[in-house]
Order: sequence, then C-alpha cells, then structure tokens
Amino acid sequence: MSRQVPVLLSTSSVFPEPTAAGFEMAASVGYDGVEVMVWSDAVSQDAGALLGLSKHYGVRVGSVHAPCLMVTQRVWSPDPWERLRRAAELADALGAPTVVVHPPFAWQRDYARTFQSGLLKLGRQFPGIRFAVENMFPLRGVGREFVPYAPGWDPTLIGFDAYTLDLSHCAASRTDAIALADTMRGNLAHVHLGDGTGKGRDEHLVPGRGTQPCAEILASLDGRGFTGSVAVEVGTRKARSRADREADLAEALRFARQHLATPSPVA
Repeated sequence: MSRQVPVLLSTSSVFPEPTAAGFEMAASVGYDGVEVMVWSDAVSQDAGALLGLSKHYGVRVGSVHAPCLMVTQRVWSPDPWERLRRAAELADALGAPTVVVHPPFAWQRDYARTFQSGLLKLGRQFPGIRFAVENMFPLRGVGREFVPYAPGWDPTLIGFDAYTLDLSHCAASRTDAIALADTMRGNLAHVHLGDGTGKGRDEHLVPGRGTQPCAEILASLDGRGFTGSVAVEVGTRKARSRADREADLAEALRFARQHLATPSPVA
C-alpha cells in the first residue's frame, strides 16, 4: 500500500474487562494503537489516566468513541452536545484525530434537529479532529422493525463530512457494505472491523467468521484514498479466559494486516 493504515484495538473489544486491559492487550498482541470507548469506566473518561496508560504500554490513542450508547447516556452529562464536546476535548488531549459518533436517537429531537449544523460548529472548534458519523441498524422483532435513530440509521442519506463504516452494523441492517463505502466515498474516515451473519442483530464477530466482505473492504481502502484508521471492534465477552480473548484479538489483527496489504482488483 502507498500508506500503512494503522490497526487499532477498540477497548470495547475486551469487555467486560476494563479500559486499562485494552491498552495492555493492544500492546501484548501488537496493535498500532487503541480506540477508547468512553463508558462508565472512569478511566475511559480521564485524559490523564489514558495518557498514563498510553505511555506505560507504549500504545497511542488513535480514536475516541463518544458516549452515544443507550447505556452511556449519563456519562459526563445528560446533554448529548456536552458529551460530544467532552469527547472532542478528550481526543484533542490524547492527540487522536477521530471522534466516532452515532446518529441521534429518535427521542433526542432537539439534538437531531441541529445535529448536522452542530457537527460543523464542533469541527471549527476542533479543526484537527474528524467527527466520523457511524452507520447503525434497525431493531427487529417478530414481524416488525423499529428504527431508533433520527432521521434514520444510515448517515449517508443526510450527508456528513466524515463517516465511520461499521461492518457488523452492515450485517445487522442487511446492507451492502461495499455499496455503502462507495456512497461514503472520500468522506470515509474510519472503519470498525467486525463481522456478522446478517441475522438482523449486531454480532461483532471476529472478521472472517461471518458473511461480510471484510477482506474486500480492507483491500479496497488504498484505492479509495483512505487516510484514516481501522479499529477492531469485536465481542469477546464469552471468551472462557484471558488467553482465549487474546487469541481472538490476535486473529482479528492478522486478518486486518493480511488484507490491508492485499491490493484490490476492483478499487
């Protein structure tokens, strides 16, 4: 490749272990850095603590995931703009060029109404950071579908300056990941690498264990002029031991590096 794409480990990939374990395992397995998932773990919210972990393990922070999950709606503040501003401040302090953010929930009417303009304003306040809006997915039950985001789960239907392409979410929404990447075009800033089977739920499998075109997406990034990073975001909570968890994370890293180094015949 003309540029080596850094492969980060999302600290969410070591859950239920804490944020510090993400740095430890990123270092031991050989990742290029970490993506910090900001959640209820106080360390994930503290720039000083994170800088200490980064220095101790020799692992940089390449991206910050703002607290957008249902379970993180009270982290820092109930105000979503305050949470996003604090995430930007954290990324700035850590030298991370990317903040991952989800589309607003449907009940966050004021936030949703000003989301596009508010991101532009934040971008002016933090010119060194890209706020990469992530594709999500509808929730499915028996015979019905519910979209909990406003105006929807696909941010490309509105248009933003930067996107995060999440491959597990593509599986959950039954979306063609390559077509979505094509729609994002030069605004594709970040990739969440995880797999899924298309069963309608968010699985975050180790890449290669599902049906998503993970290899093809990675191989196409150079041809797309991609200048961002790839963050492995997989679920290991069912791992029977620390050794099993590290084995899954090592497998994901090998997959990423193998296919990032493979030129795409298409792109």
